[in-house]
Amino acid sequence: MSSVPEPRSEGKSSPEPRKSAVRSGVLTGFAQLVLAGSAAGAGALLAQKFGRNARTDGFLAAYQIYIVLTVAAQSFRMVVVPDLTHAAAAGELGRELWSYGRGILLLALPATAVAVALAGPIGEALTGSLPHVAASEATHAVVWLVPAAFAQLLAGLGASALAALDSYEPAAAGYAAGGIAGLAVFAAFSGSHGLVALAWGLMLNAAVAAAVPLAALASRHVLARSSWNLRESGRRLSLLLLGSALPVVLQAFSLVALRLLANLGVGRVTSFSYAYLLATTIVGATAFSLSIISTAPLARRGTDPQQAAGHVVHASWISLAVAGAATGVIALVGGTVFAFVLGHQYRGVGRIYLYLAPLIVAAAAYYAVFPLVFVARRRRALWLVATVALVLDVPLAYGFRAAWGLPGVAVSLAIATCGVVVALMATISPRMVAPALTGLLRLVLVVGLLAGAAFGIPALVLPHAAAAAVGVVVYAGGLIVLRSHGLEDAWAYVRALH
Repeated sequence: MSSVPEPRSEGKSSPEPRKSAVRSGVLTGFAQLVLAGSAAGAGALLAQKFGRNARTDGFLAAYQIYIVLTVAAQSFRMVVVPDLTHAAAAGELGRELWSYGRGILLLALPATAVAVALAGPIGEALTGSLPHVAASEATHAVVWLVPAAFAQLLAGLGASALAALDSYEPAAAGYAAGGIAGLAVFAAFSGSHGLVALAWGLMLNAAVAAAVPLAALASRHVLARSSWNLRESGRRLSLLLLGSALPVVLQAFSLVALRLLANLGVGRVTSFSYAYLLATTIVGATAFSLSIISTAPLARRGTDPQQAAGHVVHASWISLAVAGAATGVIALVGGTVFAFVLGHQYRGVGRIYLYLAPLIVAAAAYYAVFPLVFVARRRRALWLVATVALVLDVPLAYGFRAAWGLPGVAVSLAIATCGVVVALMATISPRMVAPALTGLLRLVLVVGLLAGAAFGIPALVLPHAAAAAVGVVVYAGGLIVLRSHGLEDAWAYVRALH
């Protein structure tokens, strides 16, 4: 790894002594799990208190806007970390940070004003043919969810600046504390104010997640004011839009899916949303966390096509090893657990999650590939990839829904995401496509066969709960036996990132 020059003018913003990438990844992953736990708690409270009906469909349809924008916020961390890392090395982190912050405000303020002014039509558009009460819930939620999402964008910017300094603890603490605070608000006010209390909780969540890393940066004197330059802030906004276009489009795939599911009957949107949340939680705690902690080191040292392919396979190995165990457990006891936690009407969520298993594989590969686009400075092609992907996804989703209903919609998400992954690989370098895809296919085969045997065979002779427990042990033992098939190399690669 090449050495990093010391900053010239920001003495307290210099990178901290290198920490283990595993430790950084565990901290980031733990924060994601706390967030996921808070979201799961909110989801369980929502299900138990409000059921599965047109009101929940309406709120969760509006919630997808928040998800779209927060996915952009999280992906924005990978977009700006290379630029902020180089700025930190040159002693210009504060100036770069202010430029990006002002660029975000150029978008956030008018977008929030539009969301508030047009909340009613937005709610109607999101809920389609569902009863009017669904549109009403969506309308009330949008007013809070849009500004909350932009606050998450500021939180992502603060976390990115800290990552450029090899500091991950404050951002992890901010995200975790925000998730807990948001859940507390929903629990306190849901009885008296209904579903909109969850939107209030998400607003507080975002405010805390933004305040903690920004306070940490202020303590390092990184937030020293710089002169306002509208043109420079506009350029940073254009980079934000460019870098966020593809993540937003990928999340728009889920909006298309929910819109199609709304026409299949009341409750489908709610059940699918829970399964999708579970799938993205597993990917977030593993693949996304690895992307966050690997972007700055990769930006410092650079990468060639062969190394890029190796990074994709190694990062995906770690993610899918965890996902394989989770999928096996959910396949056996998911229905029972969801029925107990959320209510009997949610028993089918575990089955829907299994339909999304191919999407987890595709998403793990995507999070490994996406930061490399910015490390390799190939981001100009993102608009084209995003546009083509969105155009192709709509007829693909319609066709698969017509053929297979809800399972078809889930499969269409995986196919569309796989197409994006291949396009990104080709954008970085056509020479990385073949070795990366070969490694990924081998990985999926190994993990799939191991999970199938570890959980499937015990399920033939044992009750499902016992089979799940035995399956976890057998699966872990299988990973140890098969570590020479890439897992050992992947673990060593992650440990050596920082």
